[in-house]
Amino acid sequence: MNILYDERVDGALPDVDKQALLQALQTRLPKLEVLHHREELKPYECDGLSAYRTTPMLVVLPRYIDEVQGVLQVCHELHVPVVARGAGTGLSGGALPLEKGVLLVMARFNNILHIDPAARTARVQPGVRNLAISQAAAPFGLYYAPDPSSQIACSIGGNVAENAGGVHCLKYGLTVHNVLKVDILTVDGEHLSLGSNALDAPGFDLLALFTGSEGLLGVITEVTVKLLPKPQTAKVLLAAFDSVEKAGRAVGDIIAAGIIPGGLEMMDNLAIRAAEDFIHAGYPVDAQAILLCELDGVEADVSDDCDRVRQVLQQAGAIELRQARDEAERVRFWAGRKNAFPAVGRLSPDYYCMDGTIPRRELPGVLKAIAELSNEYGLRVANVFHAGDGNMHPLILFDANQPGELDRAEALGGRILELCVKVGGSITGEHGVGREKINQMCAQFNSDELTLFHAIKAAFDPGGLLNPGKNIPTLHRCAEFGAMHIHGGQLPFPELERF
Repeated sequence: MNILYDERVDGALPDVDKQALLQALQTRLPKLEVLHHREELKPYECDGLSAYRTTPMLVVLPRYIDEVQGVLQVCHELHVPVVARGAGTGLSGGALPLEKGVLLVMARFNNILHIDPAARTARVQPGVRNLAISQAAAPFGLYYAPDPSSQIACSIGGNVAENAGGVHCLKYGLTVHNVLKVDILTVDGEHLSLGSNALDAPGFDLLALFTGSEGLLGVITEVTVKLLPKPQTAKVLLAAFDSVEKAGRAVGDIIAAGIIPGGLEMMDNLAIRAAEDFIHAGYPVDAQAILLCELDGVEADVSDDCDRVRQVLQQAGAIELRQARDEAERVRFWAGRKNAFPAVGRLSPDYYCMDGTIPRRELPGVLKAIAELSNEYGLRVANVFHAGDGNMHPLILFDANQPGELDRAEALGGRILELCVKVGGSITGEHGVGREKINQMCAQFNSDELTLFHAIKAAFDPGGLLNPGKNIPTLHRCAEFGAMHIHGGQLPFPELERF
């Protein structure tokens, strides 16, 4: 595979005596469930990015905070790396375990501790499913806004670790905008509370720093989230276009008109056909692209916004416009979009889901460039993304059983992410960096910035034991990456030459 594994990271990890570690855990925590036989460990060898697999040395399944604390203290004393894992739905290898480390599974912390309808907050444990929060808040007329497509399975702890978004993040924000407080344990088992129950807290904004830190700074034990009132009404417009470029321009036109939809999503023809075959959402399968635009709020405002959006879409060249006739059809429209990933999985033995973000104005040009890269690498790409905030999810179709196809898929994915950076965007919008995008971090940031990131990591985790080898590349890695790409003429970022 093309990914550069940094031997300096792995080589810095101490050799661990598995039996000594197992004995220490069993002595300190006799009721802790520890998996250590190979057949027990195999199910934990990857997260949602199954192309990268490592069998962990040990898997621990705590039920109580003092067990988590004890695991961290034992590992800290013995200098054993720890990777925290939630539901395992991440798509960037962020929860990929280490052969010389402990996988700390927080899935059993799945209780909703308290819902305060007056304050519009919920206190939950990190293993609570995203969708379960909204289901528990529904009797109070409230819900939790961030809604990743995996919300039926993904856990709130993982959402905080990756700063997850969803189809409604354009209007309601990412996880970082919807969390008030996070309780964590540091690498040596110390308890910290970041943020507060109020809208602001004194001192540095450590809550924002921690959100999206991918398990490098601490282990989440509790999350306090904001809840929002359910909108009085929500209506969805489906617009079909005869080119992806027109659909891309229409996205910018809607925002330029001063309208902020609750959700604004785009799918190209390959994704449309896959979703329609799978969900039967009623999508126009001959369209080259569709936009789903949801307007929510009070009835009068939503009706006016629907009329304005309809005019914008017609002027942008929409060849077909439909408004969901009722709630059932609205749900079907969204079901097609939210099931696009599994639907595309029916088209190919394997696919590689990318996650880059670009300025909205660059959508038409980037979509055209992705099509050209697709032809260059000989691999089909289905485009599904949060068009309103420019968060793209190109799905690269390949067959891992065919020699060289996985390497080509990785190389194509890297080129797409580097394109995002080149036009002023980012290598990730919500999936995180993990192991997958760590090379492209070298394209996103310069050596001074990476040095600062390592200093922050060292302030929380001086020994580098929490999720090592993820998210932040070493300068050594970036020097190799820059030399490889510049020599090959693929990556026009001369600032990498100084690494």
